[in-house]
Amino acid sequence: MSIRVKVCGITRVEDALTAIRLGANAIGFIFWDKSARYIDPNEARKIVMALPPFVSVVGVYVDPSSEWVEETCSIAGLNLLQFHGDELPEFCSQFPLPYIKAVRIRSGIDLLQYATQYSSSNGLLLDSYVEGVPGGTGRTFEWSLIPENLSLPLILSGGLHPKNVCAAIRKAKPWAVDVSSGVEITKGIKDADKIAAFMTGVRDGEKL
Repeated sequence: MSIRVKVCGITRVEDALTAIRLGANAIGFIFWDKSARYIDPNEARKIVMALPPFVSVVGVYVDPSSEWVEETCSIAGLNLLQFHGDELPEFCSQFPLPYIKAVRIRSGIDLLQYATQYSSSNGLLLDSYVEGVPGGTGRTFEWSLIPENLSLPLILSGGLHPKNVCAAIRKAKPWAVDVSSGVEITKGIKDADKIAAFMTGVRDGEKL
């Protein structure tokens, strides 16, 4: 199977359409208001309405209220939820949509135990740990910390860009990769050439 690609932190229609045209399978909206890539759910809906069919639309949250998740799902028209905070499995699984759980990787974390704890999720998204920052740091982590027998689909994130995504895929062998800052001009504004180069790196990484 081909590696799936999500381009996250989308704030403009043109960026979403460019990402899909160049081969991305999913786009992500940041519904955490402290992020520079935050988007209002009504603006997200306008983007969703412009998308072609069979594109996954992901809402990204950091310790949200249940009401905020339900409101954004209803307005924007999401397919998948992504939780980046300290949300417990019971919280994540209460909604009618499937979810993935982000894990910020640092020494000593037991990913096998984490996958068991969040067995109700559709996958684990592995990101870099930076104190006080729940994601979007643009930093990589040590891919050798990823166990080979993880029980959930692996989504690799954290500092990926066109020049390292090939090596990351060959090392970690993920189900999908997630990119944001690595294909940006500025926060929230994507660059078509960088997305194209990133997709080339992904396809090269698949040629094991």
